[in-house]
Amino acid sequence: MPSYDPYGTGRQPRVAEQTAYIPQQAGPVEEPVRDDRDHRGDPAYQDDREYQDDRDYRTEQFAFVEDPDGDSEDVIDWLKFTENRTERREEARRRARSRLIALVVVLALAATGGVGYLWYAGKLPGLSSSDDKTGGTTTATAQKRDVIVVHLHDTKKGGTSTALLVDNTTTEQGTTVLLPNALALTGDDGTTTLAKSVEDDGSSGTREALDTVLGTSIQGTWRLDTPYLQNLVDLVGNIEIDTNADVPDPEAKKKGEAPLVSKGESQTLSGKMAVAYATYRASGEAQNAQLERFGQVMQGVLRKMSSDAQAATTTVQTLAQILDPSLTDKDLGTFLAGLSDLAKGGDYKTAMLPVQTDGTLSAQASDSVVKDVLGGTAKSPDQDAAVRVSVRNASGVKDNTEKARVVLLNGGFTFLEAGTAGSAQAASEITYADAADKENATEVAKTLGLPEDAVVKGKVSANANVSVVLGQDYEPASAG
Repeated sequence: MPSYDPYGTGRQPRVAEQTAYIPQQAGPVEEPVRDDRDHRGDPAYQDDREYQDDRDYRTEQFAFVEDPDGDSEDVIDWLKFTENRTERREEARRRARSRLIALVVVLALAATGGVGYLWYAGKLPGLSSSDDKTGGTTTATAQKRDVIVVHLHDTKKGGTSTALLVDNTTTEQGTTVLLPNALALTGDDGTTTLAKSVEDDGSSGTREALDTVLGTSIQGTWRLDTPYLQNLVDLVGNIEIDTNADVPDPEAKKKGEAPLVSKGESQTLSGKMAVAYATYRASGEAQNAQLERFGQVMQGVLRKMSSDAQAATTTVQTLAQILDPSLTDKDLGTFLAGLSDLAKGGDYKTAMLPVQTDGTLSAQASDSVVKDVLGGTAKSPDQDAAVRVSVRNASGVKDNTEKARVVLLNGGFTFLEAGTAGSAQAASEITYADAADKENATEVAKTLGLPEDAVVKGKVSANANVSVVLGQDYEPASAG
């Protein structure tokens, strides 16, 4: 049934639809534009124009486009929260990276420093030239040492005993190196012995000669006469050592009296007892036996000495001894305090310098002491140098020793003094030990103006190629 048309136009009115325009959506479909000039007299067209006017949309009809609802604020807040959280995460990552980089740098520096120290100390595997027997793997030449030479002078019986006190500050090891009196040194007049050097050349000359033969650098000389050693032991409150011999009392009036020092472990020695033990040499004993006892006493003194530098210096000053100009009371006190600390801690030992019968040092025998302990190089007097002649005066004329020395030196020989005999001897005697030195002995006889038949093969003095005993038949005027 056709719908009702109130206007009689024969057309169905269209229902106006309100289509909301939503952003980001396609707009309403546009109607074709008609030219008004073609329908000016058409009533239907006029009605249609009114209809088109009713369809005009205005923005105020869609208030929600201008005024965002509450949900949009939530979105903005969520975006801000997300952005802030992202920034915090990035900042945390940056801080973590910074800390990681700092940690890596610190570890790298620590590793570099550690490797550098090990390299400097010679402790890197495969880089150490030798395993130091003194307690570390640092190369012997790279270690730092403080060295003082001490000469014990026996004011009653005569003679000297010499030792080097060594403080190895690198390995923290202390050592007493005992030097036999037969050690060959080079003096102003050629080759001499340690004992003669101490007696003739004094502290300065002997120190320089020791530096030459051992390749060391001795900082000072400590002359310790036996009365001062006695006072030193008494000042530190006696010492305790393991003695290896019964030592008779030098002041005993009768034989068979109880010994002043008894053999045994942990013996307590007073100053007097310590001196008697340090200088004791039994009949038939080698000098090294007495030297070892001196070393025991020195180590016992160091164990009782104060480890405080000021207190040790006060002890040295109390002795009122006359020191070598190269060594002050403070220097000696500080040095002894350092050794005392090592001795109390068990980081101290005593070593004997191995010396051959002729007074020279064997390279193999001396490595353990000269190289490892002293950090030096053995430089014994050249065996191919001038022939060494020891002279013992048994002529009864004191000046003959000096006259023989001058003649031998002018003849190109090295003079070694062997002392004066207790009694005169009628005929002179010239002795050689090796067949290769027979010709040298004959030349010595000619130089001294002695008959060739005085030359014989036999035992010679230590360090010498030829030994001479000047008899009463020696006439200096005929020498040349």
